Amino acid sequence: MSPSSPAARKWRLGLVCSLSSLLLPAEGSAQTPPPTTLDPVEVSPSASAKPKPAARSSNTAATARPRSRSATSAAIGNTPRAAASSASGAASPTLNATTQGSTGSRLNLTPLQTPASVEIVTAQTIAERGQHNVLDAVTQNAAGFIATPAPGNGGLSFSTRGFAGSNSVMTLYDGTRFYIGSGTLTFPYDTWSTQRIEVLRGPASVLYGEGAIGGVVNVVPKKPQGTPYNEAEVSLDSNMTRRLSVDSTGPINPNVSYRINATGNMSDGWVDRDKTSNAVLSAAVRVQASDNLAFTLSEDYGDRSPSRYFGTPLINGSIQDALRFKNYNASDSAIRYQDSWTQFKTEWDVADGIKVNNTLYYLTSERHWRDIENYTWNSKSQLIDRSSYIEIFHDQKQLGNRMDTTFSGHVFGLANQFVAGFDVNRIDFTHTNNSPYGGASSVNPYAFDPGSFFATTTATTPGFNAMVNQYALFAEDRLSLTDQLSLVTGVRYDRPEVDRTDYKTPANSFDVSLSGTSWRTGLVYEPIKNLAFYGQYAVGVDPVSNLISLSTSQKTFQLATGKQTEIGVKQSFWGGRGEWTLAAYEIVKTGLTIPDPNNPTAGLALQIGQQPSRGVEGSIGLVLNDGWRVDANLALLRARYDNNSQVVGGKIVSYNGNVPVNVPQQVSNVWLTWDFAPNWSVYGGVQIVGAMYSDLANTQLRPGYSVVNGGIKWKPDDRTTVAFRLYNLFDKVYAVTSNGTGQWLLGMPRTAELSVNVKF
Repeated sequence: MSPSSPAARKWRLGLVCSLSSLLLPAEGSAQTPPPTTLDPVEVSPSASAKPKPAARSSNTAATARPRSRSATSAAIGNTPRAAASSASGAASPTLNATTQGSTGSRLNLTPLQTPASVEIVTAQTIAERGQHNVLDAVTQNAAGFIATPAPGNGGLSFSTRGFAGSNSVMTLYDGTRFYIGSGTLTFPYDTWSTQRIEVLRGPASVLYGEGAIGGVVNVVPKKPQGTPYNEAEVSLDSNMTRRLSVDSTGPINPNVSYRINATGNMSDGWVDRDKTSNAVLSAAVRVQASDNLAFTLSEDYGDRSPSRYFGTPLINGSIQDALRFKNYNASDSAIRYQDSWTQFKTEWDVADGIKVNNTLYYLTSERHWRDIENYTWNSKSQLIDRSSYIEIFHDQKQLGNRMDTTFSGHVFGLANQFVAGFDVNRIDFTHTNNSPYGGASSVNPYAFDPGSFFATTTATTPGFNAMVNQYALFAEDRLSLTDQLSLVTGVRYDRPEVDRTDYKTPANSFDVSLSGTSWRTGLVYEPIKNLAFYGQYAVGVDPVSNLISLSTSQKTFQLATGKQTEIGVKQSFWGGRGEWTLAAYEIVKTGLTIPDPNNPTAGLALQIGQQPSRGVEGSIGLVLNDGWRVDANLALLRARYDNNSQVVGGKIVSYNGNVPVNVPQQVSNVWLTWDFAPNWSVYGGVQIVGAMYSDLANTQLRPGYSVVNGGIKWKPDDRTTVAFRLYNLFDKVYAVTSNGTGQWLLGMPRTAELSVNVKF
């Protein structure tokens, strides 16, 4: 019996269900009494470390770092859950509208204070819903995001507000950006070390530079704390995914604290011949050198051998059930990512109202692919034709420093916060490959010898090297015009310089300097406490391709520009037990490249293309009586090309009016949690994604899908949690992305998981 056959999967599912029946008691009355103390859970340092102002005009006090050693120790640690919390942790909605964050602003504003669409997803919510990877945590919780993963892009790619891919939706780790090479980002991916995930929808270039017209995802890791805390978790699922995770933090001495967490898993996968493994190690030490000076040294390392499944070919335009678990890659295929992030942070309270933050970082990524990547159904031969025998190595190093200074005080008697700083980077990226990626073979769709990658391939040799020097200057200001009205503005200037050496065609080597200015201005009006109306106008920039992998034909292009107008309303009510947001926006991106109509076959292009998108987004979170909690969001979008064309068969074909690739017009999530008995809770959620197109011509429509996840959780004591989860409960067959040639990357089938978490 094949390890990935349907029969084997059913056997594994039955095994896990049987195991869970041994752990779950037959009657709720057999439970141990409810604990008299609550288990500690982590909250973001920004939410707990800094005192909230007594009045809206007290902005200076709200943002000043604690100046005593004991206060700073508390600021970096975990705090017990509020007394209103239930044993299952369903006490607060996922929006966290009154929690200070670092993604929507460098001034540590709350989402209510920020004139933009910002959400904060906590580690507690992520853990409750069994979301082990960043993709699931973002797309199943935040409004308007879908995932567009593929083995070729590292599995970390998003689409939001009409714009898709790493060129337009940026991913950060603890506020630090890793520059994208050849459309690939491979870290961070696991959520065990995550304290929270903050998302910002809409142009964010004013904060983080080019490449964020659609939005930003910022994964914030767990920090050292001054109170001892230890946690471990083990899980097993029906794909034979064995996962082990540990986390430990506490003081080394009164001035030094540490954090170390690690997680790893091994899996048989859900398609044939697709064993995977990954390991993540995060360690940090914080030194409180004095009352007003602290240093944090951290190291985050990931070693991943992910899925080598590149998708399932369509037969007569649809997925055949018999092919659902087939893997057409070569027997000796291989993918491996090794990422290392070293950061040294300095936090210095220079004086009352003045603080300096500096982050020095060294980031590396080594990646390797050896795969057969394209599969096409041949109706004449009744075989699957395989092509694109690709071997690629990435060797990327990035050395950078980011520094900012914040001033909190008054201007003409008005409370004011101002931050200014710079960001510099040097990136060294080497791309080694076996271009022109030849090779071809044909196999029987149902029973075949996968063969060897090396049977029909060319030699792998260095392709090109790119040296990029980048610097940026930025500033942001928040001026409280009245107790109810504030003005938030920002500006950033970026100047990257690219020096590319082409090893295979030396004549294609070049160097070029680019520049872009981003800015935003917005008003926030709070007529009553915790009800905010806002409006914003923002300008951002995107590259025509990833900066560090610009080609010769793209060297003369400037950065594309996106302009957004957004209005919205946010509220936190019922003492924080209810939150809701509503936003409407329009983004117009100009500077897209289209062929020169006067010479379409010469490879020349004009930078005059345009893409608009407009939409409405809403979200709500409610904690109701009797242990009920509801979280829901909905994003409605209309994205079209105003001016876009490509050369097809030697002729220019217009795509004006067509929908961009990987952009659904509707995305929503609904979650329901119920604490139905002491120490017991059950939850369920549905992710609804509308149909989308896989090609510019809009001839390949991928159907929309609805995926239901659920689970039950039992706490036999205040330090132990046993959870049984079902992912894709109704075994929906759906495609998460496509290569545009009739090959769909399918989502995970129904999977059962049993986990045990212990805190000590």
